[in-house]
Amino acid sequence: MNYKETLDWMFNKLPMYQIQGGKAYRKDITNTVLLAKHLGNPERQLKCIHIAGTNGKGSTSHLLASVLQEAGYKVGLYTSPHLKDFRERIAINGTPISEDYVCNFINKNKTFFEANELSFFEMSVGLAFEYFVKEKADINIIEVGMGGRLDSTNIVTPLVSVITNIGLDHTQFLGDTLDAIAYEKAGIIKSYIPVVIGEYNSETKPVFLAKSHENHSEIYFASDLIAATYPSALLGDYQISNKKTVLQTLKLLQDKKLLSISETNIKNGFLNVIKNTHLQGRWQQIGESPKVICDTAHNAHGLKIVLNQLKKEKYNQLHIVLGLVNDKNLDEILPLFPENAIYYFCKPNILRGLDEIVLKEKAAEFNLIGQTYISVSKAYQAAKENAKESDFIYVGGSTFVVAEIL
Repeated sequence: MNYKETLDWMFNKLPMYQIQGGKAYRKDITNTVLLAKHLGNPERQLKCIHIAGTNGKGSTSHLLASVLQEAGYKVGLYTSPHLKDFRERIAINGTPISEDYVCNFINKNKTFFEANELSFFEMSVGLAFEYFVKEKADINIIEVGMGGRLDSTNIVTPLVSVITNIGLDHTQFLGDTLDAIAYEKAGIIKSYIPVVIGEYNSETKPVFLAKSHENHSEIYFASDLIAATYPSALLGDYQISNKKTVLQTLKLLQDKKLLSISETNIKNGFLNVIKNTHLQGRWQQIGESPKVICDTAHNAHGLKIVLNQLKKEKYNQLHIVLGLVNDKNLDEILPLFPENAIYYFCKPNILRGLDEIVLKEKAAEFNLIGQTYISVSKAYQAAKENAKESDFIYVGGSTFVVAEIL
């Protein structure tokens, strides 16, 4: 199979949460352990940093990778989901895994995947771990897919575990309270492995403390320990917390002499993060006159910060291109959006996409008024045609909406 045929097989034959939702979710890591054994347990050879959290995992992962690249390391980076191409999920020093490697891996292991009914995510974790080992990456940043305790990535033993923050998302799988979700995320805390917590509150802190005590793991609360941060190419207000999390993680690596990192490496890593890692979709400006910003924030925790940042912008009229997936709590999300905007409701082009008419009708209950469009691109085009030079366009609500316009 060529690359296109390989992708078609992967997307159609392997259950994929981003497309199919709950049917693709696995409640244990049995399959991952089986796959790891089949591949010769590459995870045992990985030197890595493991990152979980409701929001900020991607930004934190890319910032860490950028700094470590600046320090001269060969850095593997595993993240999800991808925006445009599957290969974005698996990269070394900003260069995605090759099409040939993906094709060869699938062709070589296809019978095993089918026989054991592996999911898309389980397969991609195995592919990443094998690739990083074969390419002899010095250090690997491994981002959790969902939760932590039962996530496929949770077979690694990292140098340090990182949990960015806790918010209400994927509640049908992780629990509907902050402490329940914190328990799932805290599942990445390993015995005698230090853990960095980015943000906490009165509900989540006791969970983290209990888990770290149980595992004899040193725990560091970045928001309490890091006072200042460095300028970064990532401009969203929410990056302040992510940068503190990264700085505390780097300080830990330095203090324990696990990696050699200078202050210059950190400053340059923050400034060059987009250039080094090609991260997209985080308060990213994609147009001016009118100014156009897209952002992948997709739950209440993340959207609250992004929409507060919108209030700081100066414009005559606000235009919002909005699409969501169908498992979000609309009563929690829609009240966060401003009423004084023109809305362009659309459905991201995936099975989980929320119908644009349903979205429009629900949004009207919160005085969010606009028209529906048959695609994200049509909605975006309409916004650009209607907006004047002094207006502002925001595109978001889902990673998949942003992916379609980038």
